[in-house]
Amino acid sequence: MAEFECGDRVRIDIPDETDPDHAHFHGQHGTIVKLISDDGGRLTNDTDDSTIYRVELDTGETMDFRRRDLRPPLD
Repeated sequence: MAEFECGDRVRIDIPDETDPDHAHFHGQHGTIVKLISDDGGRLTNDTDDSTIYRVELDTGETMDFRRRDLRPPLD
């Protein structure tokens, strides 16, 4: 079951500075606009990886994230 749902505000948390998405997305806030199921959890043996969260960032950009990259918002 997904921890976050459509309409939830989230903060992007990518602490690994070597991750290519860190510089662009880390610390940004947005709203979940869609949940997408896939078989990622089967590959990693972690059911959290079976949901992709489509997030509309406050900048207007839309990006997909896994659960491990999302936290509750600071604002």
